[in-house]
Amino acid sequence: MLNDFWETAPPAYKYAVFGGMGLTFIGIVIIILGAISSTPSMTFIALPFIGVGLLAHMASLGLRGHNIRKEMKAAEKREAARDGKK
Repeated sequence: MLNDFWETAPPAYKYAVFGGMGLTFIGIVIIILGAISSTPSMTFIALPFIGVGLLAHMASLGLRGHNIRKEMKAAEKREAARDGKK
């Protein structure tokens, strides 16, 4: 079984990724609806959705990096303990 990151990712990372994708999608849909209905104010309403979606994606990258650093540190400790027993 492959041990990829998504299987071992913390729930906060998954929520941030899907939340960011959802907010970005909602913003894009609002912009498209504003363009179709010739309502320029809708495009300005959509910008915060896209901005918050992008910020959520950036936060998820930070969560992922933090989790990877924590796992690498734990693996180094396990390896050092294993080498110390030899």
